[in-house]
Amino acid sequence: MARIPDAFIDDLLSRSDIVEVIGARVPLKRQGKEYSARCPFHDERSPSFTVSPTKQFYHCFGCGAHGTAISFLMNYDRLEFLDAVEELAKRVGIEVPRDTLQRNANPDSLDLYSAMEAAAKFFRKQLAQDGRALGYFDSRGVDADTRERFALGYAPDSFNALRDALGTDPRRMKLLERGGMFSKNDRGHVYDKFRDRVMFPILDRRGRTIAFGGRVLGASKDGKDAGPKYLNSPETELFHKGRELYGLWQVRQAHNKIPRLIVVEGYMDVIALFQNGVDTAVATLGTATTPDHAELLFRNAPDVFFCFDGDRAGRGAAWKAVESVLPRMKDGRQAFFLFLPDGEDPDSLVRKEGREGFDARLQQATPLSQFFFDSLSTDVNLGTLEGRGRLAERAKPLLAQIPDGAFGDLMKQRLTELTGVGARPAPTETQAASQRARAGATAGPATKPSLVRSAITVLLQQPGVALALPSSLHFASLDQPGVGLLVELIELVHQRPDISTGLILEHFGDRSEAAALTKLATARAVETTAATPLDSRVLDDADKRQQTFLDAISRLEAQAIQQRIDILQPRLSTLDEAEKHELRELLSLLRPSRRQ
Repeated sequence: MARIPDAFIDDLLSRSDIVEVIGARVPLKRQGKEYSARCPFHDERSPSFTVSPTKQFYHCFGCGAHGTAISFLMNYDRLEFLDAVEELAKRVGIEVPRDTLQRNANPDSLDLYSAMEAAAKFFRKQLAQDGRALGYFDSRGVDADTRERFALGYAPDSFNALRDALGTDPRRMKLLERGGMFSKNDRGHVYDKFRDRVMFPILDRRGRTIAFGGRVLGASKDGKDAGPKYLNSPETELFHKGRELYGLWQVRQAHNKIPRLIVVEGYMDVIALFQNGVDTAVATLGTATTPDHAELLFRNAPDVFFCFDGDRAGRGAAWKAVESVLPRMKDGRQAFFLFLPDGEDPDSLVRKEGREGFDARLQQATPLSQFFFDSLSTDVNLGTLEGRGRLAERAKPLLAQIPDGAFGDLMKQRLTELTGVGARPAPTETQAASQRARAGATAGPATKPSLVRSAITVLLQQPGVALALPSSLHFASLDQPGVGLLVELIELVHQRPDISTGLILEHFGDRSEAAALTKLATARAVETTAATPLDSRVLDDADKRQQTFLDAISRLEAQAIQQRIDILQPRLSTLDEAEKHELRELLSLLRPSRRQ
């Protein structure tokens, strides 16, 4: 995808009112200079979701969701990045750069999508004319509305039905071949890949046909084996099975806010659940749950239920899902596992028990935390030290993948409860008294907050303060934690003078510093060199923010100058002329700093 220039994004967001964008979808209540609401991305009783018009930034103190107006549209309206940009640009009356749109709207790609849609229409038309295919769906209880919702079709029992209908010229033939619609034998003969199968179009997140799944109806006309029961399109430039979920488009159309997603294994499971009122089901496409699947699931719903057979294979598939889900278990997200009775699948179960019965089973699903520890403990004797050690050894590397937050802490706490690993033995009374005595004897003045942290906090709250600094700074060479990050932030603001708090955080979104920067950006007070932080009035006053920032930078400059002087002075007798000149310059710079 072509990259939209940073300058355009900065300008777009500076013209947009994030309060209006979010307020049109979530009821906001004014609180001082900010707005609050119940978070739209997780369930909560009291508001912890705030929107700042000055920072052009939203943040939830409950689940940690945050970002700009663009990321809100992506997460709430479930739009792709370019779609969200175009939506926002239309709102403020500007156009996305034409060259970007042209590169994204590649005519060749559009023709490929068009060819795939033509194939889907062909299969739908064939279904209406084939009694045997219609009879199959009737026998499974799939009514006309559901057939229409999922655009179900039928591929005729012919080697060239699709080719003859659509492959009218070499270019169209090539497009259909690129879309995975044809096979080729050893002699180079091209023929229809799907034959005598009911067809399930696979749609992308914009509702475009990108692939197909086909279920065989029976033996071929010549009596030979008709091939595998289910056949999927091969991977193509449009279709990657590890990134797509069957039925997700239909779920999105049924819900403005998806309460949960139920992951099943088959096309007919999804369709049967929809037919019986359970309209939040999706299916993986012949593959185990991948990390991309997990991210896509949680981007669309806070609760995910994985529905598998209760046999060994089903539990193996469930564990694969655990491995993909754990690194994405941010606070506010939940995962559950529903294991089905022998001989049942979601299709048969919902037809037998109805929506209420299936919902009742979901209510009894196993939470991820329980399944995790139960699975790791199956062959472990927790009554022995050796067994508890084995469980700890298995669990710790997996728990380390969970994002920082309450859920990760609770999982580690549960491991400690089961194994004792991580627990500290309680001190005896004598030891406790000795510890208290030592603490009292060594207690000194309160540690002063870091100058670097103070400067970063203010810069994040008001990026424009960095524009008052010169391009050359002595403190860039200072050997202190966080100095490199502060310098990078200052340079970023100089490169993009209109950048907002939200965009800074998105710029660092994939970096290890992201969580710490988000915390500082949403701080209620600014830490200074005093023993206690200034109150929130500093954050409400632009002049005070500017002065706090410049004071912190001035002190860092003085420290950097002194650091360099301390290196040069002991070697005074051996300095060359350039170094002596540098030392004189540094001493002259240090005097005004000391007077300040």
